[in-house]
Amino acid sequence: MVAPPFVFGPFVFAPALGELRRDGKPIALGQKGAALLEALLKAEGGVVSRQELMDSVWPGMAVEEGNLSVQIATLRKLLGVDPDGREWIATVPRIGYRMLTSRRGEDMVALPAQPALAVLPFEGLGGDSEPDWFADGVVDDIITALSRFKSFAVIARNSSFVYKGRAVDVRQVAKELDVRYVLQGSVRRSGDRLRITAQLIQGSTGAHLWAQNLDGALDNVFDFQDRITEAVATVVGPEIEWAEIERSRRERPGSIAAYDVYLQARAKILSESKRGNAEAYALLTQGLALEPDNPQFLAHAAWALEHRITMGWPPFGPDDRERCADFARRGLEHAAGDAIVMTHCAMALLQVVRDYDWGMAVLQSAVDANPNNLTVVTSAGVGHLHCGSVEDALACFHRANRLMPRDQIAHIALCGIAHAHVILGNYEEALASASRALARNPNFDATLW
Repeated sequence: MVAPPFVFGPFVFAPALGELRRDGKPIALGQKGAALLEALLKAEGGVVSRQELMDSVWPGMAVEEGNLSVQIATLRKLLGVDPDGREWIATVPRIGYRMLTSRRGEDMVALPAQPALAVLPFEGLGGDSEPDWFADGVVDDIITALSRFKSFAVIARNSSFVYKGRAVDVRQVAKELDVRYVLQGSVRRSGDRLRITAQLIQGSTGAHLWAQNLDGALDNVFDFQDRITEAVATVVGPEIEWAEIERSRRERPGSIAAYDVYLQARAKILSESKRGNAEAYALLTQGLALEPDNPQFLAHAAWALEHRITMGWPPFGPDDRERCADFARRGLEHAAGDAIVMTHCAMALLQVVRDYDWGMAVLQSAVDANPNNLTVVTSAGVGHLHCGSVEDALACFHRANRLMPRDQIAHIALCGIAHAHVILGNYEEALASASRALARNPNFDATLW
């Protein structure tokens, strides 16, 4: 099977043919230029070292680095600059080069502009080789776990690990890797104890958005590793979303760009107000007029209607239930494994359509797709509560509550715990959880039911 072409900006590059076209017109590339371009594009935005590039362009030959510099300069001249005035090939000082993000021709669909995160190698502070391998394993697992979130992209390990063992300026790293956020940390061993420090940093300013220390015993090292991965994955996703919502409000308040619609609509739905819900639905309606098959728009439109119906707010029209069901079904058709899309569609199936078997099956698929997403875990708890599985619901809610220090839906898990305890007859526990839910979000009417 012939590999599909790479697409970037106005260019299409067919590696099997060594052919580059701009707006359909061929560009003379040459054999070495084609080999160089293919090596850069295959990295999908990751950093490729000088040696790797020379091995690709001159396999089995000993050549001077100056030859590579000449080929890079020639290729840059052919490509020109991107719409933002940046060169398509970026230099990563003292390491190599990286290509601005491309995609394969088989994936040529309209994609929203998403934030990107780089997870840097954690620094070993114990003067021992063990924290190093342990730290590398932690970072590998964190990258894998975070890659399951669809609301932001995670830079591949090969790109971020080029900074291993180097003192780096996070702002420079963010610029070189073209990411908005950087996660870095350290591992310190003291006797039979390990301490992991992790911090999420805004790349453009160097500002710290979140930090946490996690302590554990070496005799249970792999369980500790799993706990770190879970803790970081469940917190970093919401922190990035918080930061992105603020960025969207600050930088592009009137934009209809796909990612901004998703962010603004989510924030307005979670305001737990009739007005916010209506504004979210209006935004999503505009978005769907432009992109009728956008799974995020469909899922969030279903969510907005489901929330309005569940809360008993004045309807938008007599066919709100039918539209909610339609949005949910269409959203699932285009979900492509996105856990958030599946979750919101599943909740519409459960709370509006009342198809409990289908709704719970979709929720389980969402949990399988991303067990560290707190929206998914909390919604699974709500689903179990609907189906009468109170203990399963409590397990989901307690896990979500334990892991969501700043998540926007923290009140929902607490409310769920309260409802579960009412069913079990534990009224003091129910009242305590309901009080905490109201303190988090006094506008969530379900806490008062």
